[in-house]
Amino acid sequence: MRITAEISMYPLQEDFVEPIRDFIGQLRQRPGLDIMTNQMSTQLRGDFNDVTSAIADCMRESMEHSATISFVVKYLNADLPIDTRPAV
Repeated sequence: MRITAEISMYPLQEDFVEPIRDFIGQLRQRPGLDIMTNQMSTQLRGDFNDVTSAIADCMRESMEHSATISFVVKYLNADLPIDTRPAV
């Protein structure tokens, strides 16, 4: 099953940009994912196992090497076209 996920990362520290860049860079190294990043979040789509394991592994890595971090993740059991604007 293909899914779409949206994740936002909030490092609770003054220098918050670098941990976010590192996290997105880690996600982009994972095979089998389509990834789109904007100012508010990063969206991923792909096979259920690829998406969920990439998020879990990259979250663990970030949490082990940074100060306190908050993540907000949404999962949708649909393969959304994350690279195009929705028709609203």
